[in-house]
Amino acid sequence: MKQVNLTVIKREKTGKEVAKKLRKKGLIPAIIYGAHVQPIPVVVKFNELEKILFRYKGETLLFNLEIVNEEVIRKQAILKDYQLHPVTDQIIHLDFLVIEEAEPIEIDIPLELVGKPVGVSKGGILEILKHEVTVECLPTQIPDKIIVDITELDIGDVLHVKDLQVPQGIKIKDNPEETVVTIVMEKTETESESSTE
Repeated sequence: MKQVNLTVIKREKTGKEVAKKLRKKGLIPAIIYGAHVQPIPVVVKFNELEKILFRYKGETLLFNLEIVNEEVIRKQAILKDYQLHPVTDQIIHLDFLVIEEAEPIEIDIPLELVGKPVGVSKGGILEILKHEVTVECLPTQIPDKIIVDITELDIGDVLHVKDLQVPQGIKIKDNPEETVVTIVMEKTETESESSTE
């Protein structure tokens, strides 16, 4: 799990009008919260966050937050949630969850498919139904991604959540019977013709 440093500034005022003014100045309103932390409203510089998210696209990040107020407070947190503008798709709000090293957390982890399935070589089509799973683990055990080897999948094969291999100490919270990927048979020209006759 990559660690990145991010400086945030505590804000005294909250509300929609305040948030609008902040965004015009290139700042994103955010909240820092956690089991043992009083919620702290802050602002993040949009260009600084954009650089981090662009550089580490698709990776799970642990933020070393430096909260600037009258005194500097440091917290480790993950980006638990964010809101996008419905038209521009720009980030308009962030939720940082403070993590405690000894307490398990739930977090979404991307799946990375590796290998060319046997079924695809035979003319089948790979259908991907899940791109990430929710896991529960200690913050020190959070993986960047979960590797899924799909080389052995043949036409008609289905890989479920329960088939995923994860390191010890990591528990997948998704429904075990949920389909991750499947290989389906491609319709041949003769099948297509017979169905239209």
